[in-house]
Formats: sequence, C-alpha cells, structure tokens
Amino acid sequence: MNVRARLKAGLVIPAHPLALDANRKLDERRQRALTRYYLAAGAGGIAVGVHTTQFAIHDAATGLLRPVLALAHEEAKSRAPETVTIAGVCGDRKQAVSEAELARSLGYDAVLLSLAAFKTAPEHELLDHCRAIASVIPVVGFYLQPAVGGRILPYSFWRKFAEIAEVVAIKVAPFNRYQTLDVVRAVIDSGRANEIALYTGNDDNIVIDLITPFTFGGKTARFVGGLLGHWAVWTQHAVSMLATLKQNPDLTPERLTLAQQITDANAAIFDSANRFRGCIPGIHEILRRQGLLAGRWCLDPNEDLSPGQSDEIDRICRSYPHLRRGDEQFIAAHLDDWLR
Repeated sequence: MNVRARLKAGLVIPAHPLALDANRKLDERRQRALTRYYLAAGAGGIAVGVHTTQFAIHDAATGLLRPVLALAHEEAKSRAPETVTIAGVCGDRKQAVSEAELARSLGYDAVLLSLAAFKTAPEHELLDHCRAIASVIPVVGFYLQPAVGGRILPYSFWRKFAEIAEVVAIKVAPFNRYQTLDVVRAVIDSGRANEIALYTGNDDNIVIDLITPFTFGGKTARFVGGLLGHWAVWTQHAVSMLATLKQNPDLTPERLTLAQQITDANAAIFDSANRFRGCIPGIHEILRRQGLLAGRWCLDPNEDLSPGQSDEIDRICRSYPHLRRGDEQFIAAHLDDWLR
C-alpha cells in the first residue's frame, strides 16, 4: 500500500479511544468493537495511542501500549487491508524511538509524532528529534493545541519540518487560525504541497478547514481529510460529510450552518468551557450512550465529565439529531456482531 497516496486521497481518521472496564482495565472486547465500528462506518484510517486514547498508556507501568496498538492493527488490517494505521509516539528521544520501532514491528504505516515532551527545547533540537523518528517510520506531524499539552510551533519550524522526506502528512490541531495558516503556508513554501497531506485536527473548525482553498504566493493547498477526536463519535456521518465536501467544496449558507452546529457539538463533547478537561470523558459518554462502551471510565479516576457537561451533551443531542441518528441506528443494527 502506498501510504502517501492513501493519505493524499483524503480520509476520515478517527482518533481511537481506549475501552476500559469498571476496574479501569482494558476491555478487549469493546476495544475491538470500537475498531470494527470505525471500519464499518467507512473510516479510511485509525490513529491509536494518541491523545484520545489517553497519553497515559505510554507510561510503561500501564502495560497497555503494545496490546492496544496490536489489537487495533490486527482488526484493521484483517478487515480492511487498505486502512491506514497510525500510532501515536511521544516522549523524549529514547522513548519516542522505541515507540516508533514498536509501531513499525507491529506493521503500522506511520506515526503521529507529539512534541509535548519538548516544551522549551530550541527549534533545531525539535527538528533533530523529528528526523530521528522519520529514520524509523513515516511521520505525520502534529500541531497539538497548548491547552492539552502542546506548544507553539512557528512557521520557521514547519517550513524546515516539511523538508523531511519521510513526512507524509501533518495533523493541524492548534485550534487557532493564525497557527493553522503558519503550517499551510510552510508546506506550500516548501514546494511539497503535492506530497504532504494536510489533515485537520481543528475540532472547532472542521467544515471550514475542509472547504477552504488556502492560497499563498499564487499556490493553493487544501485539507484533504481529518484526523480527529471528534470523529471518534458519529463516524458514519463524518464519512458521508467528507465525501460530499470533496465532491463539491463550494461554500454555501447551509454549510456555514453545518459548521456552526458541529462546532457547537464539539464544544459540549470536548468541554471547551473548562479548557477541555472533560474532552475524553465527553467522547466516552457519547460512545456509552450508543452502547459501544460500558462506561466512560478513564485511566485517571479523577478524569470525568465536568459539572454541567452532561447537560450540554443532552442539549446538542436534542438540537442536532441529524448529526447522530444515522450512526445510532447503524450501531444498534450491528453492535451485537461487533461485540462477538
């Protein structure tokens, strides 16, 4: 499989949650069911071991990184061999290289590289780190918003990052328009806009990212798909929406309304009112209501919905039934099979 070509084609890539039981242990049956749901819904890839999977699985004490990565890859490649599998990689050089080697040994196609461990490192050190990982396995760059552990990465960084031959895509997720423009302009200026796939991770601006032609210096680039925690829920709707937007990316009043509705839904699920503290439990809560998860348990027992967040999720479910009903019916029809 040509991973670069698959990514450039534009895919729905959910950021894969972690299914736990009431004892906060891996629920393998429901972990597999989640992967099966995403594939059946039409996702073209999955990202595992990323923020939505809970960065705590990278702690050796949990013993979860290898089994969680292995489960998802096994399900994906056995059911849909063209699925692009992306493993999250984080930590210092030693840890990140080890995790990249693990991903490669398990058959992953690329890694999503978090730089959160390098909060004060100079730019040249960040780039050396990226090159070291890229020497092991193809890399998807990751602009993680500072509110959940990322750091500001300027145009100059992304311009040099885009020159790394093994970079196949960038997930742009600063939740900030100025910083989003820095990445797109850097990729265009590098001359590699036809090689590096741009994926929105801006869960607060999904539709607008996907329909905007970004033009700098007379050259244009577009976001071709999304690698999103938001797309870990209501995935079938996301697949249908992306297909429609790719076929006709025109801006219409109806699409502006849809953009607003999805952003409002994301605010509730991701808990923007509380600086995203409840974002992972919010995703879990939707999946719990649909029956895919048994509960919204996280590895950290103190990580749960924020006060009032459940009411906000109730509100957006009432307000935007068109975003969820198709998925709920789809899940109800197939859940028993996925749980086997």
